[in-house]
Amino acid sequence: MTTFVGANLTKTYTAAQLLSEGDGHAVGDVYVDKSGKRYKFVLFNNGAGNVASVAGNAAYYYGASAAADSATSYTVTMDLTDAVLPAGAFMAVIADGSYGWIQTWGPCTMTTAFTAGADGNAMTHIGAGADGTWDVSAAVTDPIAGWCIDSTTKTMFLTCP
Repeated sequence: MTTFVGANLTKTYTAAQLLSEGDGHAVGDVYVDKSGKRYKFVLFNNGAGNVASVAGNAAYYYGASAAADSATSYTVTMDLTDAVLPAGAFMAVIADGSYGWIQTWGPCTMTTAFTAGADGNAMTHIGAGADGTWDVSAAVTDPIAGWCIDSTTKTMFLTCP
């Protein structure tokens, strides 16, 4: 992990740009802004359903091996069928096979409404009705993405790894 000052959170990169522009980002790099919000630099995969990313929608860690394989633990998707764990929220539209930032910690306003949930509820990707959304946690075994602050304004406090 690299420590650096500032990050262009809405900029996306191809692998070639990462090397040529010298921005110094590597998958897994974490940036914490002065408000305490935390962001992670990730690789995006459209998944089996070919679901494109949407800025402000939910990001999920991709694939069955994501928890155990360091090569894929920083790969995210918006495709629920390939989702393993909650990852955060997209900061920009990231093309398939490209790199960019997701927010993983702190207050966040989502683009798409929650599938279900009320203020104060724990939110998860389990049971979410549509790709890129969060749902209220119904079981103690659900991985938690964060907590609903205001369901009307689609605001939550992210607590993703």
